[in-house]
Amino acid sequence: MKTNNYQKSGELFSRALKVIPTGVYGHLGPAESCFIPVDAFPFFSTHAKGPYFWDVDGNRFIDYMCAYGPNILGYNDPDVDLAVKQQMEKGNCVTSPSFAMVEMAEKLVDTVEMADWAFFAKNGGDVTSFALMIAKAATGKKKTIMVKGGYHGVAPWTQKIGHPGIVEEDVTNNIYVKWNDIDQLEKVILENKNDIACFISTPYHHPVFEDNQMPAKGYWQKVRKLCTDHNIVLAIDDVRCGFRLDMKGSDHYFGFEADLMCFCKALGNGWNFSAICGSEKFRDAASSVMYTGSYWMSAVPFAAGKATIDKLNRLNAPEYLSKLGTKLQDGLVSSGKKHGFDLKISGHPSMWFMRIANDDSFMLHQEWVSECVKRGVFFTNHHNLFMNCAMTEDDVKFTHEVAEEAFKVVRSNHPEL
Repeated sequence: MKTNNYQKSGELFSRALKVIPTGVYGHLGPAESCFIPVDAFPFFSTHAKGPYFWDVDGNRFIDYMCAYGPNILGYNDPDVDLAVKQQMEKGNCVTSPSFAMVEMAEKLVDTVEMADWAFFAKNGGDVTSFALMIAKAATGKKKTIMVKGGYHGVAPWTQKIGHPGIVEEDVTNNIYVKWNDIDQLEKVILENKNDIACFISTPYHHPVFEDNQMPAKGYWQKVRKLCTDHNIVLAIDDVRCGFRLDMKGSDHYFGFEADLMCFCKALGNGWNFSAICGSEKFRDAASSVMYTGSYWMSAVPFAAGKATIDKLNRLNAPEYLSKLGTKLQDGLVSSGKKHGFDLKISGHPSMWFMRIANDDSFMLHQEWVSECVKRGVFFTNHHNLFMNCAMTEDDVKFTHEVAEEAFKVVRSNHPEL
């Protein structure tokens, strides 16, 4: 099987380093350790379609990162792009916002079970930050409980002391608890009685660099009761897995009702906007907070969002993603076992995490992933991976073939195993 050449990608990355800090920044870039060894990965793409993208050297990849989540229907989905084209002919950023904003809000209220209203921004971090502001406005309290290892964006409150640019005052009102530890949660609530404004968490625990964890039986129901009993706003960060588990919201999937739900990623199939949905109880608090942005009411993403939600519903996307993801992951685990590798899969089949458990250093895993990428299957080492609705059983079959060869290569490189 042919392996990729990245000559042009490397040349362009050298150019990028001269004008952009780190060349490609954030978790998309090599500095964040998801791309090791660096020379196994492309840096820049030229175009994309369906489940694939092509890099500047002409290599094609099945993209299991899905643009880090936004690509849920497939790149350049014809239904979404038609809606975008039609809206672009009418207008996008206008002094008086398009009524498409209202229609998108109605679409979310009709789709998300807990939603009585919706408010729009641009990034996932915009709406997780807004959730905290709403909670503080509604309760008059100041502290936030978060799960250790959870990710809610890059605003200062989401980061840790010791991170560049972060000072103690940014995080002084954060309290951290272990995932699934209801006793610890109750303890910190009692220790900070009348001070907790918000408990914010992802619907299941999907950190980077470690196995994902589903909620224990009854966990969310107990959290819901604690929050209700102590006047704490329960905010769910559904930015990453929203609409991949359940069109009605991941809180609905796990059998409880959030007060606030944050969405982004798959909301517009790559046309960027984010949303926070809330229950009636918090409408006035949301209305009272001054929160806006220059492009937050642009119409084109709303047109994309309406088309995306409609198509996801038509396709019964969560069921399709789960079934295809299960088939993919079962084959990967089986192939690894055949060659003596314990490939551990965790999380949900539509958005999973994997690692080779034979080696705690991650070196074997990084080596295997790099061999897959060099053969046209785009994984990253230490982040969730995603399914999308454009992927087919043929794509899964090809992925299994690549994974099989990659396992063979790693095995041959390590006779000591």
